[in-house]
Amino acid sequence: MKRNILVIDDDSVLQDLLRDYFHDHLFVTTSALTGRDGIEILGNVLGTSCDLVVLDIMLPDLDGFETLRQIRTLSKVPVIMLTARSDETDRIIGLEMGADDYMHKPFNPRELLARIKAVLRRTTTPLTGPTAVPSDERFHAGPFIIDPVTCKLFRDGNEIPLSGVEFDIIRELALFPGRARSRDHLLNIARGRDFEAFDRSIDVHISRIRKKIERHPARPEYIKTVWGKGYAWGDDTPDTL
Repeated sequence: MKRNILVIDDDSVLQDLLRDYFHDHLFVTTSALTGRDGIEILGNVLGTSCDLVVLDIMLPDLDGFETLRQIRTLSKVPVIMLTARSDETDRIIGLEMGADDYMHKPFNPRELLARIKAVLRRTTTPLTGPTAVPSDERFHAGPFIIDPVTCKLFRDGNEIPLSGVEFDIIRELALFPGRARSRDHLLNIARGRDFEAFDRSIDVHISRIRKKIERHPARPEYIKTVWGKGYAWGDDTPDTL
C-alpha cells in the first residue's frame, strides 16, 4: 500500500531527491516550498490521506515551529522535523510542540526513510503483553478513558488534547499499571525506532503530559517517576469498556 508523504522544505533540489527516492520505495511525495503552502495542501488537498509530514525548520515565510503549530490545529498527522542548525534547543522545542521525530541536515535519505517507516509502524503495531488490552477497545485508566482507535484521551466526557507521541506514551503506561517503563522502552514505543535517541526527550514529553492530566504536576498521581527505572502508571488496572 502506498503512503502519502508531505515534504515542506524550500530546497527544491532536496525535494526532487526525496521524491525520486521515496517513489522507488512506494511512497507518494507531495512538495511544498513554504510553510503556508504546506498548511494549505494539508488542509485542502491531502487532508486525512496524508500519512506523515517532513518539515524543515528554516522556511522563507513561517518558520517550522509556527508551521507545526498550525498543522496541529488541523491534524494529528505524524511530523518529522529537519534542521541544519546544531542547537539542541530546536530539538526540545520541536518535541514540546508535538513533533514525532527530529533529524539534522545533511542526512542520508535511507535513514530518513527508515525513520518514516518506524513512525508509521507505531500507529499500526498491535499491543502485546500479558495484560494488554485489545488495540481496538476503549479502556478505563483511573478517571480517564483511552481510545486506541481515535487516539484520544477523555476525562469526564471531555477530550484532553494530546500529540501522537504523547498518546502513545500514556497508552503504554496505562496498559501496564504499576510496572516501570524505562526511557529507552518509551522511546521505542513512541518513536518506533532503535536509532540513537535524545534520551531526555522522554522527560520533555512526560512533563507535557503531566501538565495536561495531573491536578498537581509536581506531585503526580497517575504518571509516577520510578527512580533509576523510568516511569509507571498508578496501581489501578485497565478495564475495557
